[in-house]
Amino acid sequence: MNTEMKEALVKVPQITLGFWVIKILATTLGETGGDAVSMSMDLGYLIGTVIFMAFFILAVVFQIRTKKFNPFVYWVAIVASTTVGTTLADFADRSLGIGYLGGSTLLAVFLASTLFIWYRTLGSISVSSIHTPKAEAFYWLTIMFSQTLGTALGDWTAGSADLGYVGAAYIFSGGLALIVAAYFFTKVSRTILFWSAFILTRPLGAVVGDFLDKPIAQGGLEFSRYTATGVLLVAIVILVIVLPQRAASKSH
Repeated sequence: MNTEMKEALVKVPQITLGFWVIKILATTLGETGGDAVSMSMDLGYLIGTVIFMAFFILAVVFQIRTKKFNPFVYWVAIVASTTVGTTLADFADRSLGIGYLGGSTLLAVFLASTLFIWYRTLGSISVSSIHTPKAEAFYWLTIMFSQTLGTALGDWTAGSADLGYVGAAYIFSGGLALIVAAYFFTKVSRTILFWSAFILTRPLGAVVGDFLDKPIAQGGLEFSRYTATGVLLVAIVILVIVLPQRAASKSH
């Protein structure tokens, strides 16, 4: 396969500032949207997980079956991964009774194992290497685990670590700032920095989402989960339309 054909088959977006803005909004929407179904609709974490897992699988299958990068198809799959990540983490942490720390640890092991197996199987976990169905399957499995881990980690930091939603947001924002500094001032692998930032944006979105919809007595703003989810969804759609969206063509 020549370089031109290979690049044409990369169906994930170029990593730009716009990508990260949309990603953080999508992770925040995942928290408010997941909670809206499992809590506000009172369907519970298990039923919520079944609903969003079905949505996620359908979105990923559609994404893999597309012939070229389509920003709307891609971001629908990302949003699906964030919502299932929210309900799945809550189910593991609360319904199974393993707690935030136990859930975070278990999911971190799953995530690290997926990245390791992906690397050993295909030789690269770089964005630019995602040009086959197998690579895409690993990519989306990694994303699902990272979104689920982020929810558990965000809940643990804000709740069990007693930092509150704002304090936790500062912690994760600081972590992202360090990754940005490493990108500009060091020669650390761009692939490692990408996945580190990708994983870290999820707990940031989780605590911001909780800050928006949790009761004032619990440190939140007590916005309606439906309203917050709707506003975030509209913002994402507008940004996907307005900001340049192109397929990745080089290593990150």
